[in-house]
Amino acid sequence: MDTNGATTSSAAGGGSTSKSSSKKHSRKPVYSRFTQQELPACKPILTPGLVIATFTIIGIIFIPLGLVSLSASEKVVEIVDRYDESCVPSNYSNDKLKFIQNPSINKSCVRTLTVPKLMKSPVFIYYQLDNYYQNHRRYVKSRSDKQLRSVSDEKSTSDCSPEDKTVDGPIVPCGLVAWSLFNDTYWFSVNSKTIEVNKHDIAWKSDKEHKFGSNVYPKNFQSGGLIGGAKLNSSVPLSKQEDLMVWMRTAALPTFRKLYGKIEQDLQANEKIQVVIQNNYNTYSFSGKKKLVLSTTSWIGGKNDFLGIAYIIVGGLCLFLAVCFILLYVIKPR
Repeated sequence: MDTNGATTSSAAGGGSTSKSSSKKHSRKPVYSRFTQQELPACKPILTPGLVIATFTIIGIIFIPLGLVSLSASEKVVEIVDRYDESCVPSNYSNDKLKFIQNPSINKSCVRTLTVPKLMKSPVFIYYQLDNYYQNHRRYVKSRSDKQLRSVSDEKSTSDCSPEDKTVDGPIVPCGLVAWSLFNDTYWFSVNSKTIEVNKHDIAWKSDKEHKFGSNVYPKNFQSGGLIGGAKLNSSVPLSKQEDLMVWMRTAALPTFRKLYGKIEQDLQANEKIQVVIQNNYNTYSFSGKKKLVLSTTSWIGGKNDFLGIAYIIVGGLCLFLAVCFILLYVIKPR
Protein backbone atom coordinates (compact mmCIF):
# COMPACT_ATOMS: atom_id res chain seq x y z
CA MET A 1 0.00 0.00 0.00
CA ASP A 2 2.75 2.38 0.99
CA THR A 3 4.65 1.64 -2.16
CA ASN A 4 1.62 2.13 -4.36
CA GLY A 5 0.78 5.34 -2.56
CA ALA A 6 4.29 6.68 -3.01
CA THR A 7 4.16 5.74 -6.62
CA THR A 8 0.80 7.43 -7.05
CA SER A 9 1.88 10.61 -5.31
CA SER A 10 5.11 10.64 -7.29
CA ALA A 11 3.17 10.29 -10.53
CA ALA A 12 0.82 13.01 -9.44
CA GLY A 13 3.73 15.25 -8.56
CA GLY A 14 5.38 14.54 -11.90
CA GLY A 15 2.16 15.33 -13.69
CA SER A 16 1.82 18.70 -11.98
CA THR A 17 5.47 19.48 -12.72
CA SER A 18 5.03 18.66 -16.40
CA LYS A 19 1.87 20.78 -16.57
CA SER A 20 3.59 23.83 -15.04
CA SER A 21 6.58 23.28 -17.32
CA SER A 22 4.36 23.12 -20.40
CA LYS A 23 2.60 26.32 -19.33
CA LYS A 24 5.93 28.03 -18.83
CA HIS A 25 7.19 27.06 -22.30
CA SER A 26 3.88 27.58 -24.13
CA ARG A 27 3.98 29.91 -27.11
CA LYS A 28 0.35 30.81 -26.82
CA PRO A 29 0.08 34.60 -26.43
CA VAL A 30 -1.51 36.09 -23.37
CA TYR A 31 -5.08 37.04 -24.06
CA SER A 32 -5.65 40.70 -24.90
CA ARG A 33 -7.98 42.60 -27.16
CA PHE A 34 -4.99 43.53 -29.33
CA THR A 35 -3.75 39.97 -29.89
CA GLN A 36 -7.27 38.75 -30.54
CA GLN A 37 -7.92 41.66 -32.96
CA GLU A 38 -10.91 42.86 -30.96
CA LEU A 39 -9.99 46.56 -30.92
CA PRO A 40 -12.56 49.02 -32.30
CA ALA A 41 -12.13 49.36 -36.06
CA CYS A 42 -13.83 51.06 -38.94
CA LYS A 43 -14.82 48.60 -41.61
CA PRO A 44 -16.41 50.49 -44.49
CA ILE A 45 -18.57 48.48 -46.81
CA LEU A 46 -18.15 49.58 -50.43
CA THR A 47 -21.74 49.72 -51.53
CA PRO A 48 -22.55 50.83 -55.09
CA GLY A 49 -23.90 54.12 -53.76
CA LEU A 50 -20.72 54.91 -51.82
CA VAL A 51 -18.49 54.08 -54.79
CA ILE A 52 -20.59 56.22 -57.16
CA ALA A 53 -20.58 59.16 -54.71
CA THR A 54 -16.79 58.94 -54.18
CA PHE A 55 -15.97 58.89 -57.90
CA THR A 56 -18.44 61.73 -58.57
CA ILE A 57 -16.98 63.97 -55.83
CA ILE A 58 -13.40 63.38 -57.04
CA GLY A 59 -14.40 64.19 -60.61
CA ILE A 60 -16.28 67.36 -59.62
CA ILE A 61 -13.26 68.62 -57.62
CA PHE A 62 -10.45 67.59 -59.98
CA ILE A 63 -11.81 68.82 -63.31
CA PRO A 64 -12.22 72.49 -62.20
CA LEU A 65 -8.78 72.34 -60.54
CA GLY A 66 -7.29 71.13 -63.81
CA LEU A 67 -8.97 73.87 -65.82
CA VAL A 68 -7.77 76.54 -63.37
CA SER A 69 -4.20 75.14 -63.49
CA LEU A 70 -4.22 75.09 -67.29
CA SER A 71 -5.52 78.65 -67.37
CA ALA A 72 -2.72 79.81 -65.05
CA SER A 73 -0.14 78.00 -67.18
CA GLU A 74 -1.47 79.64 -70.36
CA LYS A 75 -1.00 83.10 -68.81
CA VAL A 76 2.74 82.46 -68.42
CA VAL A 77 4.67 84.13 -71.24
CA GLU A 78 7.77 82.23 -72.28
CA ILE A 79 10.49 82.77 -74.87
CA VAL A 80 12.75 79.81 -75.67
CA ASP A 81 15.73 80.25 -77.98
CA ARG A 82 18.17 77.48 -78.85
CA TYR A 83 21.50 79.06 -79.67
CA ASP A 84 24.18 76.35 -79.51
CA GLU A 85 24.08 75.73 -83.27
CA SER A 86 23.31 79.28 -84.42
CA CYS A 87 26.28 80.67 -82.48
CA VAL A 88 28.79 78.54 -84.36
CA PRO A 89 30.34 80.14 -87.49
CA SER A 90 29.46 78.45 -90.76
CA ASN A 91 33.07 77.42 -91.43
CA TYR A 92 32.97 75.37 -88.19
CA SER A 93 29.51 73.88 -88.74
CA ASN A 94 30.99 70.44 -89.41
CA ASP A 95 33.45 70.59 -86.52
CA LYS A 96 31.76 72.38 -83.63
CA LEU A 97 34.05 70.75 -81.09
CA LYS A 98 37.12 72.34 -82.68
CA PHE A 99 35.39 75.72 -82.51
CA ILE A 100 34.47 75.54 -78.83
CA GLN A 101 37.89 74.20 -77.77
CA ASN A 102 39.88 76.91 -79.57
CA PRO A 103 40.48 79.75 -77.05
CA SER A 104 41.64 82.17 -79.76
CA ILE A 105 38.24 82.30 -81.50
CA ASN A 106 35.74 84.95 -80.47
CA LYS A 107 32.74 83.08 -79.05
CA SER A 108 30.27 85.97 -78.89
CA CYS A 109 27.14 86.07 -81.03
CA VAL A 110 24.01 88.21 -81.20
CA ARG A 111 20.47 86.87 -81.08
CA THR A 112 17.22 88.81 -81.50
CA LEU A 113 14.19 87.78 -79.47
CA THR A 114 10.66 89.07 -80.05
CA VAL A 115 8.38 89.49 -77.05
CA PRO A 116 5.06 87.80 -78.03
CA LYS A 117 2.97 89.72 -75.46
CA LEU A 118 3.41 91.81 -72.36
CA MET A 119 5.83 90.22 -69.89
CA LYS A 120 5.35 91.73 -66.46
CA SER A 121 8.31 91.91 -64.11
CA PRO A 122 10.06 90.04 -62.76
CA VAL A 123 11.06 88.20 -65.92
CA PHE A 124 13.18 85.19 -65.03
CA ILE A 125 16.20 84.25 -67.14
CA TYR A 126 17.10 80.56 -67.33
CA TYR A 127 19.65 78.55 -69.23
CA GLN A 128 18.43 75.13 -70.32
CA LEU A 129 20.67 72.15 -71.03
CA ASP A 130 19.51 69.01 -72.80
CA ASN A 131 21.17 65.58 -72.72
CA TYR A 132 23.26 66.61 -69.70
CA TYR A 133 23.28 63.92 -66.99
CA GLN A 134 23.99 65.74 -63.75
CA ASN A 135 22.44 62.74 -61.98
CA HIS A 136 25.32 60.43 -62.93
CA ARG A 137 26.48 58.68 -59.75
CA ARG A 138 30.17 59.53 -60.10
CA TYR A 139 29.40 63.14 -61.00
CA VAL A 140 27.01 63.69 -58.08
CA LYS A 141 29.47 62.21 -55.56
CA SER A 142 32.39 64.32 -56.80
CA ARG A 143 32.06 67.15 -54.26
CA SER A 144 32.78 67.91 -50.61
CA ASP A 145 29.96 69.47 -48.62
CA LYS A 146 32.22 69.76 -45.57
CA GLN A 147 34.70 71.83 -47.53
CA LEU A 148 31.95 74.10 -48.86
CA ARG A 149 30.73 74.85 -45.31
CA SER A 150 33.89 75.42 -43.30
CA VAL A 151 37.41 76.66 -43.93
CA SER A 152 38.70 74.16 -41.35
CA ASP A 153 37.69 71.32 -43.71
CA GLU A 154 39.62 72.72 -46.66
CA LYS A 155 41.54 69.46 -47.08
CA SER A 156 38.42 67.25 -47.10
CA THR A 157 38.77 66.30 -50.76
CA SER A 158 38.67 62.50 -50.61
CA ASP A 159 35.53 62.28 -52.79
CA CYS A 160 36.59 64.93 -55.31
CA SER A 161 39.05 63.04 -57.51
CA PRO A 162 40.24 63.89 -60.12
CA GLU A 163 39.59 67.57 -59.27
CA ASP A 164 40.78 67.33 -55.68
CA LYS A 165 44.15 69.07 -55.46
CA THR A 166 47.00 70.67 -57.34
CA VAL A 167 50.70 71.01 -56.61
CA ASP A 168 49.83 74.20 -54.71
CA GLY A 169 47.33 72.49 -52.39
CA PRO A 170 43.66 71.48 -52.27
CA ILE A 171 41.14 72.85 -54.77
CA VAL A 172 38.32 74.89 -53.25
CA PRO A 173 35.59 74.11 -54.26
CA CYS A 174 36.71 70.65 -55.31
CA GLY A 175 35.02 68.03 -57.46
CA LEU A 176 33.57 67.62 -60.94
CA VAL A 177 30.32 69.44 -60.16
CA ALA A 178 32.06 72.72 -59.33
CA TRP A 179 34.71 72.22 -62.04
CA SER A 180 32.02 71.99 -64.75
CA LEU A 181 30.32 75.25 -63.71
CA PHE A 182 28.27 76.78 -66.54
CA ASN A 183 30.08 79.76 -68.07
CA ASP A 184 27.94 81.14 -70.91
CA THR A 185 26.99 84.78 -70.31
CA TYR A 186 24.16 86.98 -71.61
CA TRP A 187 23.77 90.76 -72.08
CA PHE A 188 20.34 92.18 -72.92
CA SER A 189 19.30 95.44 -74.56
CA VAL A 190 16.18 97.01 -76.08
CA ASN A 191 16.51 99.86 -78.57
CA SER A 192 20.23 100.11 -77.74
CA LYS A 193 19.39 100.57 -74.05
CA THR A 194 20.95 98.01 -71.73
CA ILE A 195 18.63 95.92 -69.59
CA GLU A 196 20.02 95.29 -66.13
CA VAL A 197 20.05 91.69 -64.94
CA ASN A 198 19.66 91.13 -61.20
CA LYS A 199 21.70 88.12 -60.11
CA HIS A 200 20.96 88.44 -56.39
CA ASP A 201 18.68 86.02 -54.55
CA ILE A 202 18.73 83.44 -57.33
CA ALA A 203 19.95 80.68 -54.98
CA TRP A 204 18.08 78.97 -52.17
CA LYS A 205 18.22 80.77 -48.83
CA SER A 206 19.20 77.53 -47.07
CA ASP A 207 22.18 77.15 -49.41
CA LYS A 208 23.42 80.67 -48.70
CA GLU A 209 23.02 80.40 -44.95
CA HIS A 210 23.98 76.79 -44.23
CA LYS A 211 25.62 74.92 -47.12
CA PHE A 212 28.18 77.49 -48.34
CA GLY A 213 30.45 79.15 -45.79
CA SER A 214 30.96 82.90 -45.50
CA ASN A 215 34.61 82.29 -44.57
CA VAL A 216 35.36 79.86 -47.43
CA TYR A 217 37.06 81.39 -50.49
CA PRO A 218 37.92 79.79 -53.86
CA LYS A 219 41.45 78.46 -53.97
CA ASN A 220 43.42 76.81 -56.81
CA PHE A 221 40.15 76.64 -58.75
CA GLN A 222 40.39 76.11 -62.56
CA SER A 223 44.17 76.51 -62.32
CA GLY A 224 45.04 73.22 -64.02
CA GLY A 225 45.69 72.52 -67.68
CA LEU A 226 42.12 71.43 -68.43
CA ILE A 227 39.47 74.08 -67.73
CA GLY A 228 35.98 72.72 -67.19
CA GLY A 229 33.83 75.83 -66.98
CA ALA A 230 33.56 79.22 -65.31
CA LYS A 231 36.18 80.63 -62.97
CA LEU A 232 35.39 82.09 -59.55
CA ASN A 233 36.48 85.33 -57.93
CA SER A 234 38.93 84.30 -55.21
CA SER A 235 38.15 87.42 -53.16
CA VAL A 236 34.42 86.61 -52.84
CA PRO A 237 33.29 83.95 -50.32
CA LEU A 238 31.31 80.96 -51.53
CA SER A 239 28.21 82.21 -49.67
CA LYS A 240 28.10 85.11 -52.17
CA GLN A 241 28.78 83.03 -55.30
CA GLU A 242 25.13 82.39 -56.20
CA ASP A 243 25.81 81.10 -59.72
CA LEU A 244 27.87 78.33 -58.13
CA MET A 245 25.11 77.51 -55.62
CA VAL A 246 22.51 77.23 -58.38
CA TRP A 247 24.76 74.98 -60.46
CA MET A 248 25.71 72.69 -57.57
CA ARG A 249 22.07 71.88 -56.80
CA THR A 250 22.25 69.03 -59.30
CA ALA A 251 19.31 68.19 -61.54
CA ALA A 252 17.50 64.84 -61.45
CA LEU A 253 16.72 64.69 -65.19
CA PRO A 254 18.91 65.09 -68.30
CA THR A 255 16.92 68.14 -69.45
CA PHE A 256 16.89 70.92 -66.89
CA ARG A 257 16.76 74.68 -66.41
CA LYS A 258 18.75 76.74 -63.95
CA LEU A 259 18.12 80.32 -62.95
CA TYR A 260 20.60 82.83 -64.40
CA GLY A 261 19.04 86.08 -63.18
CA LYS A 262 15.99 88.34 -63.21
CA ILE A 263 14.91 91.30 -65.34
CA GLU A 264 13.05 93.68 -63.06
CA GLN A 265 11.20 95.69 -65.68
CA ASP A 266 8.23 95.00 -67.93
CA LEU A 267 8.90 93.87 -71.49
CA GLN A 268 6.32 95.22 -73.92
CA ALA A 269 4.63 93.19 -76.63
CA ASN A 270 6.48 93.04 -79.98
CA GLU A 271 9.66 94.53 -78.49
CA LYS A 272 12.90 93.30 -80.03
CA ILE A 273 15.43 92.19 -77.44
CA GLN A 274 19.05 92.05 -78.52
CA VAL A 275 20.97 89.37 -76.67
CA VAL A 276 24.77 89.20 -76.81
CA ILE A 277 25.75 85.65 -75.90
CA GLN A 278 29.23 84.53 -74.95
CA ASN A 279 29.07 80.93 -76.15
CA ASN A 280 31.76 79.28 -73.99
CA TYR A 281 30.24 76.14 -72.56
CA ASN A 282 31.09 72.89 -74.32
CA THR A 283 27.99 70.80 -74.95
CA TYR A 284 29.13 69.72 -78.41
CA SER A 285 31.28 66.81 -77.20
CA PHE A 286 28.19 64.93 -75.92
CA SER A 287 25.54 66.19 -78.40
CA GLY A 288 23.96 68.45 -75.82
CA LYS A 289 21.74 71.46 -76.48
CA LYS A 290 21.75 74.94 -74.97
CA LYS A 291 18.74 77.20 -74.78
CA LEU A 292 18.06 80.64 -73.37
CA VAL A 293 14.67 80.98 -71.69
CA LEU A 294 12.84 84.14 -70.62
CA SER A 295 9.72 83.46 -68.61
CA THR A 296 7.17 85.05 -66.32
CA THR A 297 5.49 83.08 -63.52
CA SER A 298 2.04 82.49 -62.08
CA TRP A 299 0.73 81.06 -58.80
CA ILE A 300 1.70 77.55 -59.97
CA GLY A 301 5.20 78.62 -61.01
CA GLY A 302 6.44 78.57 -64.59
CA LYS A 303 4.74 77.25 -67.70
CA ASN A 304 3.70 73.66 -67.06
CA ASP A 305 0.59 72.05 -68.55
CA PHE A 306 1.20 68.64 -66.98
CA LEU A 307 -0.49 69.39 -63.64
CA GLY A 308 -3.67 70.70 -65.25
CA ILE A 309 -3.85 67.85 -67.78
CA ALA A 310 -3.31 65.27 -65.02
CA TYR A 311 -6.13 66.72 -62.91
CA ILE A 312 -8.51 66.74 -65.88
CA ILE A 313 -7.65 63.14 -66.90
CA VAL A 314 -8.09 61.77 -63.36
CA GLY A 315 -11.31 63.74 -62.85
CA GLY A 316 -12.73 62.66 -66.20
CA LEU A 317 -11.83 59.01 -65.53
CA CYS A 318 -13.57 59.14 -62.13
CA LEU A 319 -16.74 60.60 -63.67
CA PHE A 320 -16.64 57.94 -66.39
CA LEU A 321 -16.38 55.18 -63.77
CA ALA A 322 -19.23 56.76 -61.77
CA VAL A 323 -21.47 56.66 -64.85
CA CYS A 324 -20.48 53.04 -65.53
CA PHE A 325 -21.37 52.05 -61.97
CA ILE A 326 -24.70 53.89 -62.21
CA LEU A 327 -25.61 52.07 -65.43
CA LEU A 328 -24.48 48.74 -64.00
CA TYR A 329 -26.42 49.32 -60.77
CA VAL A 330 -29.58 50.31 -62.64
CA ILE A 331 -29.43 47.52 -65.22
CA LYS A 332 -28.21 44.75 -62.93
CA PRO A 333 -28.58 45.72 -59.25
CA ARG A 334 -27.23 43.41 -56.60
